[in-house]
Amino acid sequence: MDLDRLQSLDPWTWTLPRALDDVRGEVLMYGSRDLLETMDDKVLEQIGNVARLPGLVGAAMTMPDAHWGYGFPIGGVAAFDPAKGGIISAGGVGFDISCGIRCLRTDLTLADLTPKLKVLSDSLFRDIPAGVGEEGPLKLDPLELDAVLEGGARWAVAQGFGENADLEYIEEHGCADGAIPENVSMLAKKRQRGEMGTLGSGNHYLEVQCVDKIFDSEAAKAFGVFEGQVLVSIHCGSRGLGHQIGTEFLVSLAKAATRLGIALPDRELACAPIESPEGRQYLGAMRAAINCALANRQILTYLTRKVFAHYFPGRAMETLFDVSHNTCKAEWHNVKGKQRLLYVHRKGATRAFGPGHESLPPRYRDAGQPVIIGGSMGTGSYLLAGVGTSEERAFSSASHGAGRQMSRNRALKLWQGRELLDDLAAHGILVRTRSMRGAAEEAPGAYKDVERVAEATEQAGLAKRVARLRPKICIKG
Repeated sequence: MDLDRLQSLDPWTWTLPRALDDVRGEVLMYGSRDLLETMDDKVLEQIGNVARLPGLVGAAMTMPDAHWGYGFPIGGVAAFDPAKGGIISAGGVGFDISCGIRCLRTDLTLADLTPKLKVLSDSLFRDIPAGVGEEGPLKLDPLELDAVLEGGARWAVAQGFGENADLEYIEEHGCADGAIPENVSMLAKKRQRGEMGTLGSGNHYLEVQCVDKIFDSEAAKAFGVFEGQVLVSIHCGSRGLGHQIGTEFLVSLAKAATRLGIALPDRELACAPIESPEGRQYLGAMRAAINCALANRQILTYLTRKVFAHYFPGRAMETLFDVSHNTCKAEWHNVKGKQRLLYVHRKGATRAFGPGHESLPPRYRDAGQPVIIGGSMGTGSYLLAGVGTSEERAFSSASHGAGRQMSRNRALKLWQGRELLDDLAAHGILVRTRSMRGAAEEAPGAYKDVERVAEATEQAGLAKRVARLRPKICIKG
């Protein structure tokens, strides 16, 4: 990215100056100079276009892990006021609706894990359905699927896939209100029929990790995390259903924009006013997809617990937190001293409420919301905590991952899957995958340096580092 076009407000905050005749809103980009230099110029173009959408409140923003996406950049955040003609955009949510991470806390240590590393990785790979088009043993008819779309993780727990205690540590307590299954097409439901309890492909994974460094001892204690501890992260979303909803509503929202005379700076930013019929219809379908993803991660949690219980009977595996990073959520935020109900788009960004927020579980209320920055296989991940400054700076949002720094096609030219997996195994990281091509596309070198992303997230006042997690087993599609 050409940084000469930007103005530095501080070492971690940048803005795109506005010409006198420019009608767009403010643009803010968070990250260090070196991180922004790795971004494509398309990121700047896309977030500038987001700043032209009706009803924007504050700035259109990018997180330190931002990269080029569809419509919104991935790592993009923007809030809109329905009372001011604010819009909702399918491109601002993404195709993988409610893609997110469920983090599980165990009472195991690396010493417990090491002797069983290979057999555990083989069993997880066998019992966790993963891959393009991969289906699980659970097949749901349309009525059963409607119950999933309405109930989310609460439905899954009621069906025996987990514990009521899990719900306390999931956004929205496991279920997004306002879901309307009738707004989801039969084609979307058909695509999801056999995909509940599956990981999918691409950058989705199940990773067994070890805490190798604590940055904030008080927050770590609140989160129940200690050095040497084994955690498990499950990264996936709403699978085929969410993708189909995104595909279909891009068309209907584009038609609504034309009907209502909304001038789109980019056709990929198809949108409609939140209070329009098309906007309300998309909201109902999107919330159903959120519930689909929450139920999916709950079922995967159940399957993971079964595998661990076989090798480590009687040991604990609790939900630390479950957070989505492809959503639009109605939230109250303080804007210039007044509380306003805003619809916050976070595409490749994670909600990061600070200490004291009423939605947080009592256990975490003094520490702030757990925030998970997922790395790429081989490079590690970070557990952070939301901070109070994030409310004013980014509507309580933070980075969600390392963020790609090169395309999948370029990665394929630089890495071979088998060679990559052998190298990771030599470093003590076992990767199990059904696609060597997919492994090459997801090579650690194809992503930004997660250490720098986590540091920039903290320095920018978006969330603070609590613990660094190193991968030991990675299951991919």
